[in-house]
Amino acid sequence: MAAAETARVNERKRVVVLGGGFGGINAALGLAKLPLDITLVDRKNHHTFQPLLYQVALAVLSPAEIAQPIRSILRDHQNIEVLMDEVVGFDVSQQRVELKTGAQLEYDYLIVATGSTHSYFGKDQWARLAPGLKTIEDATEIRRRVLLAFELAEREMQEHGTHPPLNFVVIGGGPTGVELAGAISDIAKLYMAKDFRHIDPGTAKVQILEGSPNILAAYPPDLQKKAAEQLNALGVSIRTNAHVSDVQPGYVMVGDERIDAAVTLWAAGVQASPLGKLLGFPTDRRGCVIVDQFLNPPGHPEIFICGDLAHVEENGKQIPGVAQPAMQMGAYAAKRIGRLVARDFGSDGTGLNQPFHYFDKGDMATIGRKAAIAKIEWPFHAHWSGFPAWITWLVVHIFFLIGFRNRIAVFRQWAWTYLTLSDGARLITGSQELPGWAVPEAPQSVAEEQLDLASPKTN
Repeated sequence: MAAAETARVNERKRVVVLGGGFGGINAALGLAKLPLDITLVDRKNHHTFQPLLYQVALAVLSPAEIAQPIRSILRDHQNIEVLMDEVVGFDVSQQRVELKTGAQLEYDYLIVATGSTHSYFGKDQWARLAPGLKTIEDATEIRRRVLLAFELAEREMQEHGTHPPLNFVVIGGGPTGVELAGAISDIAKLYMAKDFRHIDPGTAKVQILEGSPNILAAYPPDLQKKAAEQLNALGVSIRTNAHVSDVQPGYVMVGDERIDAAVTLWAAGVQASPLGKLLGFPTDRRGCVIVDQFLNPPGHPEIFICGDLAHVEENGKQIPGVAQPAMQMGAYAAKRIGRLVARDFGSDGTGLNQPFHYFDKGDMATIGRKAAIAKIEWPFHAHWSGFPAWITWLVVHIFFLIGFRNRIAVFRQWAWTYLTLSDGARLITGSQELPGWAVPEAPQSVAEEQLDLASPKTN
């Protein structure tokens, strides 16, 4: 072998990982054990355990209990560097990533795992009125709106003897919508029951609007039925085949019907990160990059698409965009890169033809305190609901939390909340205004009337 070619082969390969979510973190941890130089890029400095975001949104947990700085997760691996930056473009032919700061990163292998965001189906103006739940910022905004609705109702009741109805509308009956609706009902009927003097939080009404015939469409019919029963027991009403035609401050339109809403939340749809289209490869209608059995886009074995951004099919069905597939894709991409690098060093290429296979362990959704559903695929097949499913959900989610400190903190907070029916994170930050909150006009005092009469009038 020529000296120049030998030097090129022996040079350490550079891997760029985009995204600090489940796919990106698992890819980086898998690559850390290999003789590679790795750069992980994310717009945020922290990894968020998204399945527990709704617990932050409804004041059960604080943000720090479900998030951890990416640097602290990866600090023990000297071959990994972390950049807090935003990707704005790619030069695939030159194998470069372009960053918002103007910097460029060259790569031998690229892993793109930047996840997904909300989809308002072309009605992006609704985002301001009906926030979704994808980030810590989303969670704290939802917490602000939900808690503020009760505070404003208390104030109006004290000052004017009446207040607008405490109606909470959740658009979308998937796992996120169901979890939000159940948690709102829980905090209203259990955790805040004794906190107010002029209103009864338990009179709050929670409604799910789902456009399809059933909630939790990805679950078997028996679990859909169990979920509906548990939601009804919590006082949550469900409307299926309800297509939202408009979202306005203080109300939602379903066809020509107006539904008043003190708070409206969005859980109806997601779309892939815009980086999928920036790459220039074929995408599906949600913007997911269509990849082959090795998670590569057409003609680019050096690029891997993972998590929500990847359109991967098995047995004729697209693999769902949830945490478990993203984790498995990240780990697979790292392992395959290791095999490709080993081949360059003269390995026999063992395992190079092994495609990605999703190992489905099941799905779970929590509905409220002691209420959940679980479709278990491993180590046995079972459909659970109620308290057994809730305990299973709790244990599994604590187990997968990154960081020992986070697991202890979350378990302690859940135990305290469960036993005492009190929340420790009911903090309202930011604005004290709610879109569409109809504040009754305060009666004018005698002094104000006299001052008004004495004021000079101008034509």
